[in-house]
Amino acid sequence: MGVVSWETEVSSPVPAAKLFKATVLDAHIIFPKILPQTFKNTEIISIKGDGGPGTLKKVFYAEGEEIKSMTHRVDAIDEQNLINSYSIIEGDALMGILELITGEVKVTTTPDGGTLYKTVHNYHTQGDEVMSEEQIKRGKEQAAGFFKAVEAYLLANPNAY
Repeated sequence: MGVVSWETEVSSPVPAAKLFKATVLDAHIIFPKILPQTFKNTEIISIKGDGGPGTLKKVFYAEGEEIKSMTHRVDAIDEQNLINSYSIIEGDALMGILELITGEVKVTTTPDGGTLYKTVHNYHTQGDEVMSEEQIKRGKEQAAGFFKAVEAYLLANPNAY
């Protein structure tokens, strides 16, 4: 098994706690709301505690999307320090070549009151499978697009969170 990793850092004028809540804690609510062309809905299929580690979320994509569904597992969450670790453990997002996708989100407040949003993505391939540059590029573009959509929504709706 190989691992393909990439990191992103994005600055945003949206306050850190608001961005963390929207992109991590309420992603299952906000993504279908603001990206209905991509996300159909999300069902929480297994809850241990209050949505913390061990929670499983089944994400369903809109009709016509290449990905139909995936299962997202919360591995660790620190609401005080705005850190989240997760795994995609099954579904079309694994493209038939991945064992799983793991990731971490760290959100920090910048001196100007905005946010530095850092993500790490790890694609764990099955056996000798190799991800193409196109697959990696698509993953990066998709993640950036989701972030920008949430940021735009929060900027246009400052009282939403």
